[in-house]
Amino acid sequence: MALDLFAGISVSDYAAAVDWYTKLLGAPPSFLPNDIEAVWEVGEHQYLYIEVVPEHAGHAQHTLFVEDFEARIQAISERGIEPAKRETYDNGVRHVTYYDPEGNEISYGGAPLE
Repeated sequence: MALDLFAGISVSDYAAAVDWYTKLLGAPPSFLPNDIEAVWEVGEHQYLYIEVVPEHAGHAQHTLFVEDFEARIQAISERGIEPAKRETYDNGVRHVTYYDPEGNEISYGGAPLE
């Protein structure tokens, strides 16, 4: 079964959010459907989008699990964003958490080191 995923993040400051997510994701939006949304393709048929919905801003919680965990986190740091939390679970899975300027939580997970 084919599945497209659109994971939404409510924000109140569109320009600041586009700037922050461009740094986090390493690219400008993949497309802009209108003047209050920006969409990034983060994988095949997988999208993360921001939308101006001030009354809901700051409540998102998303985790992106990636194969290139160390390289991804290093690249994000080079773009000026540092994780708020770094964790390694008992099973060795690595997890870092970022908070956008509105308090939305975006995390990256990675498989245990071999």
